[in-house]
Amino acid sequence: MTSFGFGRELVDRAEGAYLLQRDGRRILDLTGGVGVLSHGHNHPRILAARQRFAEQRRMEVHKTYFSPYVAALGHNLAQLLPGDLTMSFLPNSGAEAVEGAVKLAYKYHGGKRHTILRADCGFHGKLLGSGGLTGQPHFAFPTIPGIATFTYNDISSVKQAIAEHSGDVYALIVEPFSASTVSWCDEDFLREIRQLCTRHDIVLIFDEIYTGWGKTGELFYFMRYPGLVPDVLTTSKAFGGGKSSISAYVARTKIFRKAYDNLGDALLQSTSTTYYGFGEECATAIEAIAVVVEDDYPAKARALERVLEPSLQRLAKQYPDAVGRVAGAGALWGVFIDGGPALLDLVARLAPGGMARDPQFKTKLVTCAVINALYEDHDIYTYYTLNGRNPLVIGPALITDPADVQRGVDALGAVLDQGLTRLVTRFVKQKVGSLW
Repeated sequence: MTSFGFGRELVDRAEGAYLLQRDGRRILDLTGGVGVLSHGHNHPRILAARQRFAEQRRMEVHKTYFSPYVAALGHNLAQLLPGDLTMSFLPNSGAEAVEGAVKLAYKYHGGKRHTILRADCGFHGKLLGSGGLTGQPHFAFPTIPGIATFTYNDISSVKQAIAEHSGDVYALIVEPFSASTVSWCDEDFLREIRQLCTRHDIVLIFDEIYTGWGKTGELFYFMRYPGLVPDVLTTSKAFGGGKSSISAYVARTKIFRKAYDNLGDALLQSTSTTYYGFGEECATAIEAIAVVVEDDYPAKARALERVLEPSLQRLAKQYPDAVGRVAGAGALWGVFIDGGPALLDLVARLAPGGMARDPQFKTKLVTCAVINALYEDHDIYTYYTLNGRNPLVIGPALITDPADVQRGVDALGAVLDQGLTRLVTRFVKQKVGSLW
């Protein structure tokens, strides 16, 4: 999006679902901080928790002292998650949580297995290990060995991959709901991979870094299916309440203890991040979780879904030449913009630099034209994903007033009513003019 001209405005302050810019504009933020801001901007309870921590001069981190914040946060996670998901490790970013989970799975098998399965559309981060597990072909860096791919939500593909690497698969990682493609695994698929992983002693990792803490209408997406429990769960983004850089992987007790519960291996993970268990970050996450539970954020997401689903479906029917489809759950929805002037096919082939090599160039340009009109004409901020078919995403903070969300969808209708050709022409003229 910054390649197409976004990102130059300065925000003076942010509150709830709104950005207040230095030029006086009041922008409705329907991005939800790309998963981080389920609590909205500067939630008062989270600000207060951090202020208390600072005023009381609490200890941040010291690995040889007991931390009540690590203990309390780990306890709360164990209380909220199903089954025996009880053992937490608390690094800083989602990518670190993924790599820690994979490392745990490898150690669980004592290094005797060498293959990990990932979905073709998965997004798990951009570090060397997590980047290799992300299903994007342009990740041209060295990564961990033994990565094999299955087709998302295709159980026969998973069975084939396990058979091809018989007895050598140590982990399978998958997003039950793929936020970057706005697609999801159905219940039968998730239950069958659970059975397969149990049968073959494969560590099953659910990545809910984006979708956790109520975003899709359940505390975590997989929890809509009773009795379904992964071996490891990863979470980040909204986990820190929009203020704390913190993540977690939470493992079943037997998995964690087999890997690390001995004097020789106990420090193999705990020394991997300097800021593990940082006091203020843990205190913030404790308060963020308390807000999610006490204010019933999953219910808030379902309330927003009752606005988003019918309104977006109505737009898809009203503008079939512009909207290919809409999809989503809870407060996370994708609008797949389709079409635009035929001339763009030629422009895409002649575009400078790497743009001409991007098969999604036209989709991205047209979608950005829609995003631009929403922003310029209606003071509404949305974004599109970097993966899959690059849908325009409406993923508001869960504290957003349903009436504001409805206003956002109505504004999208007004934008689409202008026609994609007109929107793209205007957008290109704006951006070319800004270069002179």
